[in-house]
Amino acid sequence: MKKAILVPTIALFVICLVSTALLAFANQVTAPIIDELAIKTEIETRKTVLTAAETFEEKTENGIKYVVGLDKDGNEAGFVFTTTAKSYGGEIIVMTGIDNDGKITGVELLQINDTPGLGMNAQKSEFRSKFIGMSDEIKVLKNSANAANNEIDALSGATISSKAVAEAVNTALANYKTINEGKAGAN
Repeated sequence: MKKAILVPTIALFVICLVSTALLAFANQVTAPIIDELAIKTEIETRKTVLTAAETFEEKTENGIKYVVGLDKDGNEAGFVFTTTAKSYGGEIIVMTGIDNDGKITGVELLQINDTPGLGMNAQKSEFRSKFIGMSDEIKVLKNSANAANNEIDALSGATISSKAVAEAVNTALANYKTINEGKAGAN
């Protein structure tokens, strides 16, 4: 009776041990590739939200992590901020490009888990492009055909998602202003 239990237990243990070793080996081989791809994707996304920049330098100032975009001559072209906000499906992560005049140059959603066909529409360029050129706090209006300066109309059926994107972008704008106030005070 003990042999009937012992043999399958040992066999299962060996199978688990081999499977774990193979998974660890696969992770060790693929982890550097995944990390390299993540860095490459982040750089490409930075170039998408701040097209005037050729290279980027990561910085931290006043407790704010951000990236300075440099043009081909090494001059400051603007800033890139990665910010978060709570949305319908959880946390969203937004990358926002802001030029030296404080105007939004691009918005990309790095992470969103909202409702397909509704909140996920925030990823569409038609929605994200509404933010371009704005420089002050952005307000989200519901069912308004008369959105004015620094106001955008919410996505139909996805007001929470629209407000979350705007909140993340507003955080980026506030960070930009904090950093520039620090620079002005240093001069």
